[in-house]
Amino acid sequence: MRSVKLSTVLIVLGLSAGMAFIVGCEQSDLQTQNQSQQKRISDLESQLQASQLQLDQLKRKLEAAEATGGVEVETLRQKVAALEEDVAKKTALIKSMQDRLMGGSPLPVELNTALEDFAKGSDLVEYDASRGMVKFKSDLLFDKGSDAVAPQAAEAIKTLCGILNGEQAKKFDIIIAGHTDDIPIQKPETRAVHPTNRALSSHRAISVVEQMEKSGVEPKRLSTRGFGEYRPLEPNAPNKKGNPKNRRVEIYIVPAGA
Repeated sequence: MRSVKLSTVLIVLGLSAGMAFIVGCEQSDLQTQNQSQQKRISDLESQLQASQLQLDQLKRKLEAAEATGGVEVETLRQKVAALEEDVAKKTALIKSMQDRLMGGSPLPVELNTALEDFAKGSDLVEYDASRGMVKFKSDLLFDKGSDAVAPQAAEAIKTLCGILNGEQAKKFDIIIAGHTDDIPIQKPETRAVHPTNRALSSHRAISVVEQMEKSGVEPKRLSTRGFGEYRPLEPNAPNKKGNPKNRRVEIYIVPAGA
């Protein structure tokens, strides 16, 4: 009888060790895949920036040609249309890849429920359970052109951190991604601190990280991204008039090491 019990214990230990090995391998594979994915995204973002710069230059040439009645107007229009299509495709591909990288896996039930309750109790937060993503409306987080977290928002972040410091949540890392609309930064004093919308979005993400660290979230769990105007949720208004829905900070809860 003791021999049977001992055999059972050994089988259970063997299965546990096997599962631990499999989980370890899966986590290692996930990290490798995510690193490869992140490199691909970075390469695409560099290509997108170059294409956007080229598009802006072509549009200026087209405007000048249309004003003077130049013979190359139609050729320039075709080039602008082709480049706009290329920029749109790159933007959509980057967003799709980034969405898969940041989130995409349902969270444990208790953690998911806590985040849903948190979002229901706040007018500046939305929660996407399918992606494990908490979204703050940037207009309520920051004053225009500022990266200083508003007092009301600081309290909401503190409440969120209470959830993220729970035992279940400690198994996850946190990515903070800042976004803006396409309204250019005008004030010289603002441009001196945040020269571009991408810089402003990065600085806002860092400010949220600093608030989270003050609330006891381990720094090693936190990372930031700044996308500026390049990941709009909805089209911005014509002539760089922006869209409030594109001004936001997204917080993704992802597997540790992802």
